[in-house]
Amino acid sequence: MTIIRRRGVLSLAATLGAGALAARPALAQPAVATNWPDRSVRIIVPYNAGGITDVISRGMAVGLQSVLGQPVVVENRPGANGTVGTLAAARAAPDGTTITMGITDTFAINRSTFRTLPYNDETDFAPISMVTRVPFALMTGAHRREITDWTTFLAAARRQAGALTHASWGVGSSSHLAFEFVARAQRFEKLHVPFAAQAPGMQAIAAGQVDSMMLPVGGAESLARDNRARIIALAHPTRIELTPNVPTLTELGVPLTTGLWLALYAPARTPAPILARLNQAVREGCRHPQTMEVFRQQAGQPEPSTPEELAAFARSEREQWGNLAREKGITVEN
Repeated sequence: MTIIRRRGVLSLAATLGAGALAARPALAQPAVATNWPDRSVRIIVPYNAGGITDVISRGMAVGLQSVLGQPVVVENRPGANGTVGTLAAARAAPDGTTITMGITDTFAINRSTFRTLPYNDETDFAPISMVTRVPFALMTGAHRREITDWTTFLAAARRQAGALTHASWGVGSSSHLAFEFVARAQRFEKLHVPFAAQAPGMQAIAAGQVDSMMLPVGGAESLARDNRARIIALAHPTRIELTPNVPTLTELGVPLTTGLWLALYAPARTPAPILARLNQAVREGCRHPQTMEVFRQQAGQPEPSTPEELAAFARSEREQWGNLAREKGITVEN
């Protein structure tokens, strides 16, 4: 069993606790002003600047601002695989002016990997809408000159057990678990090197400090474009426009189709009319040219949904990722 201790990282979370969130008395819902919002809206991003969650959030902020007519600002609150920022969003006033960009990790995986999760991803939040999904890419650093394609990647991985290193943005993260699936399917051992965020992992690949990583294809493509890395395969059903010459894992005999999904959530007890207004703003904002260009650069498409569709999708994702985390015995002990 893989156990990582992060003492002190979640001191705030330990103080507040998930139980405290659940035990709060129900609050009377405020009347919704006809001119809502009458001030700026904040998107809490529970990861560092420069990663996929930050990039998509800033692109989405442009679209939302054009619809809502108020500034939409992004606030990065990183820590403990998204837990610190997500907890802050859960405790924000339920008035629609603080929302969060939830991702696979914070709203599907963390409840299965953290021994104590300080928020409940269902009861502490109200779903607004899916935003987009981006495929994962398997990438290797350019310093591994002998790895040029899937066949040479497998040969290098199997040559010596544990010699191949792979980065992720944290133990139990989607980037970690996706790579675990590949290693399990192809029967090779590797050395996991977790980082605090996507960007530091990418930097380690570019610097030749770590051999490989599974990450959203937009980030992988940016390194490959500068010849600092090679994209070996995509975890996507079909080849994509951003990397047309890269084969899919399905083509290579590995039945893995996965990536990162991103969706907007508000604190629980946010009034229904505000949630409806935010959902409408996502639908309209996704069509903003600048927002769509950000999605395109990350190989994503606008995917607005109803709150109910998002809730059902997240439930299915929790089950699938939870099964893999339990099978691998991956636990984060805070």
